[in-house]
Amino acid sequence: MTKRWAALAAIATIFVSACNTIYGAGQDVEAAGEEIQETSQEVAN
Repeated sequence: MTKRWAALAAIATIFVSACNTIYGAGQDVEAAGEEIQETSQEVAN
């Protein structure tokens, strides 16, 4: 479980650092949020 969260945090960091615009950052944050939501639903089930 901890490895999954660490990987998710690393991916989110890469996405956020790779954006060149605010719009791109918003999309990246949204994608990271969706991934966190999906992971939490998997854990709950």
